[in-house]
Amino acid sequence: MRKVKLDGREIPVGKIVCIGRNYSEHIKELGNQPPDKPVIFMKPASAILASGGTVIIPAYSNECHHEIELAVLIGKEARNIPADQAFSHVAGYAVALDLTLRDVQNVQKAKGLPWEIAKAFGTSCPLSDFVTKDRVSNPQQLRLKLTVNGEVRQDGNTEDMMLPIAELISAVSEYFTLEEGDILLTGTPSGVGRICSGDRLEASIEQVGSLTVTVG
Repeated sequence: MRKVKLDGREIPVGKIVCIGRNYSEHIKELGNQPPDKPVIFMKPASAILASGGTVIIPAYSNECHHEIELAVLIGKEARNIPADQAFSHVAGYAVALDLTLRDVQNVQKAKGLPWEIAKAFGTSCPLSDFVTKDRVSNPQQLRLKLTVNGEVRQDGNTEDMMLPIAELISAVSEYFTLEEGDILLTGTPSGVGRICSGDRLEASIEQVGSLTVTVG
């Protein structure tokens, strides 16, 4: 069982629920239409890669993209939760990357098929340690930054989310029961791009932390 660290404790991970198309500029850069409801997909816990690890791009893809995201750790069960109660179910926050096999995803989308083979491969979810929610003054005003080989690729702010964290938790909890140890990825700002073997990725979110991975 995969575990993440929160304030020195190890927390077993359940499922990773991901939100797509939650920043308008990212929607534009990929040529997608703004959704009328949250775009939800999942990654298994086996997708997690700790900071300092090596990303392995599957042989069936030639185009893997980086996407920096704020990760939210669920601290207690949430089912049909109103938005104004959502933060009582949050335990902490981390820096995450949602690595995406864009070529594979585009084929799946064109065929109307699920995205998981483009999103859920092993090492597709690099993740920092979590910080407790009390250490983050306002999760909707955090700068996200990602560099590849020292070059800034993504530089955004969580205030630009189309649906804020509380509304995302509320919406997801209508479809799935969120349990302690589940992780919610909240979408990525613009600037996504291809990564290749030998690249070094450094991602940071203010007040939350940072992570570094290399591409094998």
